[in-house]
Amino acid sequence: MPKSQPAKVRTRFAPSPTGFLHVGSVRAALFPWLVARQNNGRFVLRIEDTDQTREVSGATAIIRQTLEWLGIDWDEGPEKGGDFGPYVQSQRAKAGIYLNWAQKLIDKGLAYADVRTPKELEALREDAKQSQRPFLARNYRPQQPTDWRPGMPLRFRCTPKAYSWHDLIMGDLLAGEAAVDDFILLKSDGMPTYNFAHIVDDYEMRISHVVRGSEYVSSMPKYLALYEALAIAPPLFAHAPHVMDADGKKKLSKRDGAKSVLDYKSQGFLPEAMLNFLASLGWNDGSEQEIFSAQELINKFKLERVQKSGARFDENRLVWLNGQWIRRIGPDELYQKSGPFWPAEADRANEAYKKQVLNLVGDRLKTLADIPMMTRYFFSEPAPDLSLIKNHRQLKELTNHQLAGLLESAKSALDTSNFTADDLRSRLTGLLGNTGQKPAVLLGLIRIAVTWAPFSPELAATLSLLGKPAVIKRLDGAISLFRQSP
Repeated sequence: MPKSQPAKVRTRFAPSPTGFLHVGSVRAALFPWLVARQNNGRFVLRIEDTDQTREVSGATAIIRQTLEWLGIDWDEGPEKGGDFGPYVQSQRAKAGIYLNWAQKLIDKGLAYADVRTPKELEALREDAKQSQRPFLARNYRPQQPTDWRPGMPLRFRCTPKAYSWHDLIMGDLLAGEAAVDDFILLKSDGMPTYNFAHIVDDYEMRISHVVRGSEYVSSMPKYLALYEALAIAPPLFAHAPHVMDADGKKKLSKRDGAKSVLDYKSQGFLPEAMLNFLASLGWNDGSEQEIFSAQELINKFKLERVQKSGARFDENRLVWLNGQWIRRIGPDELYQKSGPFWPAEADRANEAYKKQVLNLVGDRLKTLADIPMMTRYFFSEPAPDLSLIKNHRQLKELTNHQLAGLLESAKSALDTSNFTADDLRSRLTGLLGNTGQKPAVLLGLIRIAVTWAPFSPELAATLSLLGKPAVIKRLDGAISLFRQSP
């Protein structure tokens, strides 16, 4: 198999419309997209819907929405079109594309009708089991096969032999003749199997690099046998390792609770962070760099740097990356992305004020879904939560009378017409000196009285943004609460 780079790079992502795309599925789109973009090539989206019993309504739209959110654009595909369509396999089947290629194999004597029932095939498998040998369909070929006609399953007639090939990730691979077997090309409903259809489609669509998951490595001998039988040159292959679950023990899958990538969008993750995270699942550029923009990934990605072993899915790392990206993108872009996450109380606030709030809390955000919890008190007066005092290591030791007294002192110190953050910092520093209290006690008490939240941004900046009327009102409310409590 040739190892040289084709003159024109064309890659593809060919999902089945059986539901949402999880992290492993989308990484299978990202790697070939990076290869295409890096080489000024073309990236093709193809929908493989030959198993229509598993098709989920609306799944194709979900696939498009997921890729669009991440910025993984395609040059050819359903609706967009291109020179090698249709780009949906069921449409290609109706156009007779697979039937034409199947006929070539029939004419060469390399395909035969297999009208045996599932029950009969199961009996043959049992026979092989009793004989303690693997079941190979080529050992049970019909002696006088029926002439094939549409409506019958069509099976490939292989020539058993060993195959070797080069994988751009896995290296040089070899499989013995036991890995090659007769397999179904066309089902009784006329639809092609994946094993047949994707080879035809990749060839007709001029795909130069097939980049996909390592689960397909074991089937490579049968694919190579079919390329030979059809007398067509195979593309270059790159099989990426599985994305493993959090324990690193098994492949991440929908059955085991893998989430839709679009769920992460609704949970406040940025597409930049998700793209960065997906690329890091099994790949690095050999440096200490961890934050990569899409363009940096395009510039630096190399299939040869993809690891051969499985990559563990670490959601904590995704959260960390998301926080880094929240602080990396500009304030206007962050505000634009934050739209759905503001608390209802923020609806009455103007854009300028909300941007100020976002700028203040941005350094503490891990996801955009943190915005309501971290900002609600900027838009409405919070309800008192005395558990914040009871759970505070130092404040819980003070009496309510002492707490009220400290807040009275704070109210007096903050009674200034120049309610800027700088002026308030100076006044708070003076207040600490006058009261002799530690910052954790005095500043912690003021923060709780004003926000009734477990944490907040830097206190002086928070007070300044809230404004003097709101701050004084909330201090008065807390003072009254402590005065009235025993």
